[in-house]
Amino acid sequence: MLYVVLPDSLIRGLGPRWLVPSLEGALGAALLIASPKRISRESVRLRFAAIALIALINLANLVSLGELVNELLKGLSSKASGRQLIIASAPIWITNVLVFALWFWELDRGGPAARLQPHHRRPDFLFPQMTTPESCGPEWAPNFFDYLYTSFTNASAFSPTDTMPLTGWAKALMMVESLASLLTVALVFSRAVNILA
Repeated sequence: MLYVVLPDSLIRGLGPRWLVPSLEGALGAALLIASPKRISRESVRLRFAAIALIALINLANLVSLGELVNELLKGLSSKASGRQLIIASAPIWITNVLVFALWFWELDRGGPAARLQPHHRRPDFLFPQMTTPESCGPEWAPNFFDYLYTSFTNASAFSPTDTMPLTGWAKALMMVESLASLLTVALVFSRAVNILA
């Protein structure tokens, strides 16, 4: 929903300003209504809808990031002011962190419902608590905040910090997140001096 505060020049590739937030809201509301206690039970259709919602948010954010990069590279010929572009980078970066936290949460070990089962697939991420069970107990399992923290540190450091990706898809997602974050932060900082001077 941070999408609504972006300047028009950063959302032109996604239709009218209301379209993406409306689609996200409708899909999110449908997920909540269809399964308010989704964490303990999950249907294939709800899982597909959740993944579709995350993909939609991710796509909208990547298009906005592409438009931000384009506007920053245009410099003085850009329709948006330098201040607008620099301020617009914040919701793009925050959305990047949130959407990848959702990806990690939804995909690790088959998703939140699958992680509750006694026999789930092997982990896609190695959390520190998994290597030192005496620090938190053998029944410890990651919650959404653990994935949010992993996403935040990956986006801030442009690399994994304390949580290591174990599978190919986890490494690929962390790589894409780091690249999007690096583009957002590096271009904004490199252009900020020239635009605001």
